[in-house]
Amino acid sequence: MHIQEWLETIPAVSVYALVAGVIGLESLGIPLPGEIVLISAALLSAGHDGINPWLVGAFASAGAIIGDSIGYAIGRKGGRPLLARLGGKFPKHFGENQIAMAERSFEKWGMWAVFFGRFVALLRIFAGPLAGVLHMPYWKFLIANVLGGVVWAGGTTAVIYSVGVVAEAWLKRFSYLGLVAAVLIGVASMLIVKNRAKKAAASAAPAPESAAVAATD
Repeated sequence: MHIQEWLETIPAVSVYALVAGVIGLESLGIPLPGEIVLISAALLSAGHDGINPWLVGAFASAGAIIGDSIGYAIGRKGGRPLLARLGGKFPKHFGENQIAMAERSFEKWGMWAVFFGRFVALLRIFAGPLAGVLHMPYWKFLIANVLGGVVWAGGTTAVIYSVGVVAEAWLKRFSYLGLVAAVLIGVASMLIVKNRAKKAAASAAPAPESAAVAATD
């Protein structure tokens, strides 16, 4: 069976549920490929008459907003010990370098770190829990969370769907290449963020002379 024919057999409700579920869990603080799932669903809606791109965007937005809100509540209650436990379970995602990068973003941008963090792979995982840990006022968090979730999910869906419609004939023959491209984009963004995290941690670390002075005081 051709891959496009197989994709067209997938029930629309299962696509919506998968998009909302994966993005919601990622926003809650669990490392999952939310952006890849959203891109794949948007591509699928371009060549699948039964899948509505408006609903893809709506379910993605809902998952992002609800997941971030739950993550905020967990972070607010768990505090710093929660980040330490997550670092032990997911060192590649919640290691000291990643946390340092996320904290610097929050110090610089405040509530807008939640908004802009929605567009960066690792910050999507951190935004909700870290905002709670840092006791950001909930009303500020909620505004940035809703705006970021809607703009990111709706915008991504609209752009990818439009590209899919324009290239529909090509995607019918080579739709799997779109998924491969999405994976490559996701991996590239992760590598960029990891590099920035290392630089942030290095600049945040005290100089050797300062450490020595602190030790003698």
